[in-house]
Amino acid sequence: MSGPAHRVSARGSRRVRAGSEPGTEEQSRDPLADPSLYLNRELSQLEFNFRVLAQAQDPSVPLLERLRFLCISCTNLDEFFEIRVAAVRHAVEYGLPAAADGRAPATALREIHKRASDLVAGQYECWNRDLRPALAEAGIRIIGRADWTARHKRWLRAYFHNEVMPVLSPVGLDPAHPFPRILNKSLNVVVVLSGRDAFGRVGNLAIVRAPRSLPRIIQLPPHVSGGEHDFVFLSAVLSEFVHELFPGMTVKGAYQFRVTRNSELVMDEEEVENLAMALRDELAGRGYQRPIRLEIAADCPRPIVRTLLQNFDLPDNAVYRIDGPVNLSRVIQVYDLVQEPDLKYPAFQPRQLPGSDAMFELISHGDVLLHHPFDAFTPVLELVRQAAEDPNVLAIKQTLYRTGKDSPLVEHLVQAARNGKDVTVVVELLARFDEEANLGLAGRLQEAGVQVVYGVVGFKTHAKMMLIVRREGRRLRRYVHIGTGNYHPGNARAYTDLGLMTAHPGIGSDMHQIFMQLSGLAPAIELNHLLQSPFSLHPGVLARIEREAAHALAGRPARIVAKMNALNEPQVIRALYAASQAGVRIDLFVRGACTLRPQVPGVSENIRVFSIVGRFLEHHRVYWFGNDGRPELFGASADWLERNLLRRVETAFPILDPAVGRRVHAEVLDNYLADNVDAWELQPDGSYERRTPGDGEEPHSAQMWLLARLCG
Repeated sequence: MSGPAHRVSARGSRRVRAGSEPGTEEQSRDPLADPSLYLNRELSQLEFNFRVLAQAQDPSVPLLERLRFLCISCTNLDEFFEIRVAAVRHAVEYGLPAAADGRAPATALREIHKRASDLVAGQYECWNRDLRPALAEAGIRIIGRADWTARHKRWLRAYFHNEVMPVLSPVGLDPAHPFPRILNKSLNVVVVLSGRDAFGRVGNLAIVRAPRSLPRIIQLPPHVSGGEHDFVFLSAVLSEFVHELFPGMTVKGAYQFRVTRNSELVMDEEEVENLAMALRDELAGRGYQRPIRLEIAADCPRPIVRTLLQNFDLPDNAVYRIDGPVNLSRVIQVYDLVQEPDLKYPAFQPRQLPGSDAMFELISHGDVLLHHPFDAFTPVLELVRQAAEDPNVLAIKQTLYRTGKDSPLVEHLVQAARNGKDVTVVVELLARFDEEANLGLAGRLQEAGVQVVYGVVGFKTHAKMMLIVRREGRRLRRYVHIGTGNYHPGNARAYTDLGLMTAHPGIGSDMHQIFMQLSGLAPAIELNHLLQSPFSLHPGVLARIEREAAHALAGRPARIVAKMNALNEPQVIRALYAASQAGVRIDLFVRGACTLRPQVPGVSENIRVFSIVGRFLEHHRVYWFGNDGRPELFGASADWLERNLLRRVETAFPILDPAVGRRVHAEVLDNYLADNVDAWELQPDGSYERRTPGDGEEPHSAQMWLLARLCG
C-alpha cells in the first residue's frame, strides 16, 4: 500500500467517523480509513499481556517478581474479559458495525477467544513447568494433592472441618434447588454425586461455592510440613474433602470452576436524579451480570461442561480448561507472605525533595517536577497538609479519581475543611472498580464539610488537578499541582508518572476556570495554556501533528515523540499517517493497546511504536512536538483513545520552565528511546519483538537508569 493513493492530508481525514465500516463512502474519499491500516484493539490489548507474561518467563527477573508478573497477567486477563470482551459480545448481540480494523464483532470475538486460549496455555505452562519447580527449589513449595503426606492430610482435614466447612453451603441441583447464582470470579466446585440423601432424593450434581471470606492460599505450619514456606490452594482442599459435605452419598467427581462476568456499569446518568444512590443500586448487582468466560478443571467430563455452558448461556469457545487452580492470580499472596529479599527486586528509597518543609516558598521560586516512583510522592501530600494548616490558604480544589485505602491526602482535605478552608473535591464515582471506594470517600468528605461534586453527566472526570488559593500580602496567588497519574500514594510507588507544581498565573487561571466548569454550569471557556478534553485537547493534538507535517513538506525539521498507555483514536491515527507520508519522524511509546499499524510502506514507514514493560507500570503521558526548533512539550492525563479525547474531562499541561523541559526530555524521551532491554517494538503484522543491544551497544533499561540516577 504505497504511492499517491495513500497520500492525503490529516485535515482532510477528519471527515471519517470512528468505527466507519469498510467500503463506505467516507473510506473512498479517505484512503487512510482503509481497515487494513488498523490493528484490532482487543487483540492488541491481549498482546500486552503476552509481554507481561514474558517478564514471568524471563530467568533474569527475580523469582518472586516473576511470580508477581504471572499474577498480573492473570488479573489483567480477568479485567480484559470483564470489560473489553464483554463489549465485543454486546456488539455481536446488537449487530453493531465493525470497528476501524474492519472485523465484524463476531469475527473479532472468535479471534479473541483463540488468542486468549494461547495466553492461558502460556500462563499455566509458565506456572507448572517453570515457576512452581523454581519456587520449590528456593524453598517455597505450593504442594499439590498428589504430594500430600499423611501428616499434611491430617492437618488439612482438621483445617477443613474447623475453618472451611462451617461457612460452606452446598446446593444440590434438583427441581426445588435450581442452579444457584454464581458470583463473578468466585471459586466454585461442581460435584458429581450418586446415591440418596436423608430425604431420599437422588443425587446428581451439587455446587459448592467458596465464600470470599476464605483465604485462597493456606500456609502450612512448619511443624506440619517441615518447611517455612509451604502452601496449599483452597481449591485443592475443597476437592479433597468435598465428600464430607455429602454423608451417605458417593462423590464420583469434583471439578473446580470459575465464571467471569461483564463488570461494566451502564447507567443513563441524564435519567438519574441521584447518581450516588443509583450507583449503589448498580453495584449491588455487578457480580451477577452477563457471563463472558468459563474456566474449569481440565479433567472435567464433557457432559458437566455442557451443563455449565447451558446454564451460563456461553458458546463452546468461551470454555477455558485449566491445568491447575482456576484462580491462579491468588498465588500473589505468596509474594506478600514470603519475605526473601534476594528473590525480589532490590528495595529503593524514592528521592526526597529538598525544601519540602516549606512548599509554597519552594514553588514560588520556580516550577517543581516530580518523576514518580523515583521521586517521592510525599511533597504532594505535604503541599495539601501545609495548605490545610496555613492560615493564609483560603481554598483548595481537587479532583479525585483513585486515591487508595486510608489515603493521607483525604485526611488532609478533611482537616482543611475543619480548619475553615473552602474545600471542593470533584470525585469521579464511576472510576472503574473503585466505585464503591469513591462512594465511601465522597460520604466521608461531605461529613467533614467538604463540598463534593460528581463532575459532568456523561463525561468521566479523569484529569489530575489540584488548585490552592493563598493570600500573599494584598493579592491572591494560585498554586497548582497537575499530573499524569492519580492522587494515590500506592500507585506512586509502582507507576511511572509526572507531577508538576507551579505558581504560573496562566496555568492557575486556566485551572480555576476548569474547576468552575466542573462544579457549576459555566459556559464554554477558552484556555490559554492547558488543553482540555472534550474541547481543546483533541483538536489541539491534531493541529500540532498537522503542523509537523507542514514543516516537513516545507523542508524544515519535523519530529514527534509521544508516550501514552493506549492509542486508538482514528482521526489522530490518520493524522499521524499523513504526517509520516509528509516525512515527519514519529516515535510513539504505547504501553498497551495500539491500533496504529507502523512501518507500512507509503503510509507509516516513518513511525515506530514501542512498548516498555519493566519493574514499574509505565503510566506517564508525554507529548513532544519539534515545531521547527521551538518545541512544545506536554504532560497529560489522557491517552490517545477515543474515550479520553472525546468523552472524558482530561487535561494536558505545557512544560514551560526550560530546566524542567530539559529534564523531561532527558528522563522520559531520550532515556526511553535508548531502551534496549525492556522495550518491545510493534511490527506491521501486530506482533512485538523485544529490542536487544546491538553489536558493541551497552544494555540500557530506562527504568533502571532512572533508579540509578535519581535514587542513588
